[in-house]
Amino acid sequence: MKTTSRAAAPRRLPPEERERSIVDAAVSLAGESGLEALTVRAVAARVGVTPALVAHYRPVMESFVAEVFTTIVAAERDEVIASYDPSVDLRTNLLRLIETLLDDSRDDVAMVWVQSWALGARNEALGARVRTEMDLWHSALEDLIARAVAEDPMLREGPLQVDPDSSAWMLLAMVDGMSAHSLVHWAPRDRADLARRTLSAVLDVPIVEPAQPAEPLR
Repeated sequence: MKTTSRAAAPRRLPPEERERSIVDAAVSLAGESGLEALTVRAVAARVGVTPALVAHYRPVMESFVAEVFTTIVAAERDEVIASYDPSVDLRTNLLRLIETLLDDSRDDVAMVWVQSWALGARNEALGARVRTEMDLWHSALEDLIARAVAEDPMLREGPLQVDPDSSAWMLLAMVDGMSAHSLVHWAPRDRADLARRTLSAVLDVPIVEPAQPAEPLR
């Protein structure tokens, strides 16, 4: 007598637990293969459920991609900012921060960021989340630098005055750019040295007052 084997049906879970499993699977998939890998079918295959069930919990894929992006990058931001040690000087703290962000163990998050900038141009929900997360990164860095400047007269009164707003912008721009370069293996092998050079470019450039406009010829 022949017997036919059937694929095991997915275990029934409470709605909250099933929803969590879908989100977790999407986050894991994006971490491995980037945001571009997120499709209803791919997430369903990762969870072991039907695509219809994924669509039931997340009916708009563009919004789901934005949600996954936020989950990944917000977790990294919280982790990195929480490591800031107020008992040590600003340069040491920022060097540690840059080294952490440029470490090749974080290339998965770098991939998510790089793809988000491209995909966010057409996915409005993702684009809005990207802008929000970049604003949060800038605000967090600006706040940390501002507190350090307030406690160190040399940072606000010396020849190399540190402006928290512009310093935060420069740090983010350089870290984002170098992280993107590293994904195609176009970056120095010594990332620690790269971090030091990045920090030097931000903190060791004197503020130059804008030149007075020349008097018009008469």
